[in-house]
Amino acid sequence: MSEQQTDLAAWPDDVLETAASWKNDGREVAIATVVHTWGSSPRPVGSQLIVDGAGAMVGSVSGGCIEGAVVKEAMEVIAGAPARVLDFGVSNDQAWEVGLACGGKVQVYVERLD
Repeated sequence: MSEQQTDLAAWPDDVLETAASWKNDGREVAIATVVHTWGSSPRPVGSQLIVDGAGAMVGSVSGGCIEGAVVKEAMEVIAGAPARVLDFGVSNDQAWEVGLACGGKVQVYVERLD
């Protein structure tokens, strides 16, 4: 597994420690946090994913069904876009595009770590 893929060995216990280490190494970092769920959702509130400017990631906010969309948004936040809350749910057309057909709702807050 390359460093550009999720480092499962560091997840979930070391997500914040890894983020701090990456920042100390001079890497640009964004963190995504599950802030709300309803119904069936892949990960509980508080689950986190960190992403660096090169696309390396540690952690998980969705078990894979929406992670690609969250990483894309994290990369935009790293590039200077404002922090944002992402909504994924069964009534959302995007939910079907990214694979969230589980009947639930997930809100993920994405912010740049400065």
